[in-house]
Amino acid sequence: MAIPAIVESFFVAFAGLVDSFMVSSLGSEAVAAVGLTTQPKFMGLSMFIAVNVAISALTARRYGQNKRDNANAILSTTLIFVVIASLLLGGLLALFAPQIINWCGSTPETHDSAVLYYRIIMSCMIFNCIQMCINSAQRGVGNTKITMKTNITSNTVNIIMNYLLINGHFGFPALGIAGAAIATVLGTVVSCIMSIVSIMKKDNFISIPYIISNHIKPSLLAFKNLVNIGYSVFFEQLLMRIGFMLTAIMAAHQGTASMAAHQVGMNIMGLSFSFGDGLQAAAVALIGRSLGENKPDRAKEYGSACQMIGGIISVSLAAIYFFGARLLMSMFFREPEIVDIGVSIMHIIIIVVLFQIRQVIYMGCLRGAGDTLYTAAASTISVTLIRTAASYFFGYTLGWGITGIWMGVVGDQVSRYIFAAVRFKAGKWTQIRI
Repeated sequence: MAIPAIVESFFVAFAGLVDSFMVSSLGSEAVAAVGLTTQPKFMGLSMFIAVNVAISALTARRYGQNKRDNANAILSTTLIFVVIASLLLGGLLALFAPQIINWCGSTPETHDSAVLYYRIIMSCMIFNCIQMCINSAQRGVGNTKITMKTNITSNTVNIIMNYLLINGHFGFPALGIAGAAIATVLGTVVSCIMSIVSIMKKDNFISIPYIISNHIKPSLLAFKNLVNIGYSVFFEQLLMRIGFMLTAIMAAHQGTASMAAHQVGMNIMGLSFSFGDGLQAAAVALIGRSLGENKPDRAKEYGSACQMIGGIISVSLAAIYFFGARLLMSMFFREPEIVDIGVSIMHIIIIVVLFQIRQVIYMGCLRGAGDTLYTAAASTISVTLIRTAASYFFGYTLGWGITGIWMGVVGDQVSRYIFAAVRFKAGKWTQIRI
């Protein structure tokens, strides 16, 4: 179950890295401009990420309880909410894009490009939100292969259209950074269509034809269950994104060169996150199912097994990053000073990855069991407080610059790992009813 989810998450992260590589052909200013949009984009998606966590946990539990009608009522309720909310929020974020990007620390060299990229992405966020919702429900019932197929196809389309639209090939116009944004949107449109098709089979546990034939309607109870699980995750995501954004603003203030290297470093760190995210997806489905079947010991075994695999992967990635740091950065930048900055960031990522994958898995196990209030508190303390304070202390007070800002990332990952590991081993999460 974990392998398709890992492949899916890895390919998503890899496509992000390829995005940066293709945009780097426009210069380091373009890489920095795209980097400026990352955190406000995810802040805009915070509510939908929370919804995804909730629907995945709820469908996994209902799958274990064999409550098919209830699971489909949750799906139909969630989809209606996601469509309405993404249309309204996407329009607002696109409208206020200049102010948002300016607040994120843009410079005259990066502002207009970042605004253009952000406007295109957020005005079309409905496609991304729908596919994330459906894929999360599919993950909850253990159908990780469907989400792998949709995301791999989506990101393949993204990469191909990047090639055609950024610099213009085979008769397509050279649209620059706008081409990169349009390519991303086209990829999400394809994945959205594929995700919808994946729930059109009547025999699936979650199924549109089943909803129609059995007259399953959206319900207030389903929405209440969604809110009960999702509200704490929403505040967790929102506060986390504030912490991430503050770090990104500090990085932007270090100059365009540092911001460009920072963006590539974040994409590379996303590759290691993908392994934890894939194992987390499997853990959520298997733990939710086991708790639904009243088998808490099996749920603990699944969590521990995912941790063992994650530990092996993290050590392997640390070795790859150690030996390949300069080669990786040289692929993106020709300027020696930017490569040197990137290498120093890579050396810190070696430490980060040892804790990152394992904390992601632990946090996923707790969220899958419904222990979302604890994970929200732990993430808020780690990201919003520890990460921000440590980044400022090392980056500004000690004068370490961008390297010091990344020390805040280390503090964040280590503290999240400690919080999550202690809670998981205590075992109280197995008693939560959702």
